[in-house]
Amino acid sequence: MAESSTGSRPTLEAVAARAGVSRATVSRVVNGGAGVREPLVEKVRRAVEELGYVPNHAARTLVTRRNGAVAVIIAEPEFRIFSDPFFEQQVRGISRELAAHDSQLVLLWVEGAEDHERIARYLGGGHVDGALAFSLHNDGELAALIGRARIPTVFGGRSSAGRDVAVPYVDCDNRGGARAAVRHLVSLGRRRVAHIAGPRDLMAALDRIDGYRDVLPDADPALVVEGDFTEASGARAMAELLDRCPDVDGVFASNDLMASGVLRTLRERGIRVPEDVAVVGFDDMPSVVRDTEPALTTVHQDIEGMGRLMVRLLMRVLDEGGDRTPESIVTPTALVRRASA
Repeated sequence: MAESSTGSRPTLEAVAARAGVSRATVSRVVNGGAGVREPLVEKVRRAVEELGYVPNHAARTLVTRRNGAVAVIIAEPEFRIFSDPFFEQQVRGISRELAAHDSQLVLLWVEGAEDHERIARYLGGGHVDGALAFSLHNDGELAALIGRARIPTVFGGRSSAGRDVAVPYVDCDNRGGARAAVRHLVSLGRRRVAHIAGPRDLMAALDRIDGYRDVLPDADPALVVEGDFTEASGARAMAELLDRCPDVDGVFASNDLMASGVLRTLRERGIRVPEDVAVVGFDDMPSVVRDTEPALTTVHQDIEGMGRLMVRLLMRVLDEGGDRTPESIVTPTALVRRASA
């Protein structure tokens, strides 16, 4: 540790001298290059550890043409990002997978159109190697700005906003999961099954509406009420449903937070679950379902796993140099039966 104890920063040359190899060999090992025999790789790694060598970021960028950073763009207001556990789980998966690839996460959230140009300038400024963008609403402007930045990008979720941009995505089987939820309610003998939908400018919400209609194509339009994926909107929507359709006996809510709000309204009105009204959610988020009473039947999707898959897909794009757009990934869903239905 002599070099580091003097206060001077260990150099690439010092590592090469300690390992008994050339400077070029050390550079290839440190920057992840191929073509170095394993015994030499081990010598270099041992010398790096002994000397406490830390690669110079600017020099490493010149060699690898990578910044070691990825932008994560969430097109939602700040309060949603920090209050909705969906985002917490997905960002956790992204962060862990980026760490495994020795890359940093740069979080960018988009409150409104006034943020678009700022995001576009940042993406086009060469600060990050690529971008992961999710919760894109279907106005198309943000997706177009990301496309013009010409950096490798993966979308979290299928988005009609990005239909004119060749961008791969990772999503779950929203429509199939919704079908499973509604079929389960019908199998319980429920005759008036309502749907509390998410915002109709998000493809996930539209896919879940389609899944509901696949099973109940002739359902009364009055049985479909729109929420915004928050617990409060689920409570309001359930109150509206009860006021205009008091004979409702089953509810499929488009996410667990809204389902939690549904259960609160039913409890406040003295309506028994599942005896009078059976309830099914979507997401299977532990932080939500563990607090529901009764325990929530819901559709499971691997939210954290999808975050990891987004990173892996982006790394594939980076490694292939943008020569082709890899196939998008759709992950399976599964109904998890609990006490609410």
